[in-house]
Amino acid sequence: MGNKTVIKEENINPEEEKLFTSLRASSWDEFCGQGTIKTALQIAIEAARKREEAIEHILFYGPPGLGKTTLSHIIAKEMGATIKITSGPTLARAGDLASILTNLEKGDVLFIDEIHRLHKTVEETLYSAMEDYALDIILGKGPSARTLRLDLPPFTIIGATTRAGMLSAPLRDRFGVVHRLNFYSPSELGTIIMSGAGKLSVTLDDQSLHEIAKRSRGTPRIALKLLKRVRDFAQVKGSGNITLPLTQKALALLEVDAMGLDQLDIKYLEAIIKKHKGGPVGIETIASTISEDSGTLEDLVEPYLLQLGFLQRTPRGRVATQAAYVHIDVRYPQSQSTLL
Repeated sequence: MGNKTVIKEENINPEEEKLFTSLRASSWDEFCGQGTIKTALQIAIEAARKREEAIEHILFYGPPGLGKTTLSHIIAKEMGATIKITSGPTLARAGDLASILTNLEKGDVLFIDEIHRLHKTVEETLYSAMEDYALDIILGKGPSARTLRLDLPPFTIIGATTRAGMLSAPLRDRFGVVHRLNFYSPSELGTIIMSGAGKLSVTLDDQSLHEIAKRSRGTPRIALKLLKRVRDFAQVKGSGNITLPLTQKALALLEVDAMGLDQLDIKYLEAIIKKHKGGPVGIETIASTISEDSGTLEDLVEPYLLQLGFLQRTPRGRVATQAAYVHIDVRYPQSQSTLL
């Protein structure tokens, strides 16, 4: 089996493609963070290789940008396998999935991003493929319809999702390996940024490295995006070398504050604090207040605010904490403490 990557994604411009391919870690040595998960996967891969079997189906879940796709590429490379990439929304019909599965070879890896968005009929087709390595196809309609079972070679499905709770129990139970990816520490992000800077052939001092890392929301994808934007700013407004003053000016231009909060995060907190008296308030109400999709807020905004301790979820709704009031420079009402 060749070590070939087949990418099936839409709306990727050349710059984004360079960011998420050339800067992506390609080996365990390059991959930083997620230590426990990394060790567990290395053991599972080594055991599968010794048995000359395909590795068990794997499910990665957690906030976006933490390395789910990168880990999938590394797993395929370590297994000496071909990886094919698709996503839940693109598999609209069972026939779409069947065409992919029937072209897989022994040991291949099929990466399904946003697997929680699979259509129900597609998901049900996937059950037998994952469990029995077989594909049931219905021929004809009505009383004359019959089922044809096609055997599939042993393969591995790696699913990725930001919303594990939306996966059905039958699908979730068919994954033998399940891992939740966590946010990265500033030191881990510093290592990733330094590696990215080397690949981009730019230099930055330790202060700039620390500044970018602490504003990256614990997320490697954001860290690398900020690095590229700061690099652009340094090339236009400076000599090309990234210094702390240039970094601070670039991040201010991007409206990323000292805690890594952007304009949407601030709007979210201000909606709760200034328009809903600090909460409790429902997510749909917040979304309507700031004209944003509730799913976007749950996936992109709330995880980091919860990690910072700026937000609490209660049975009655979202409540802003005292730290959130301090951050946006609003006096904290003592009556609010009784809600937390």
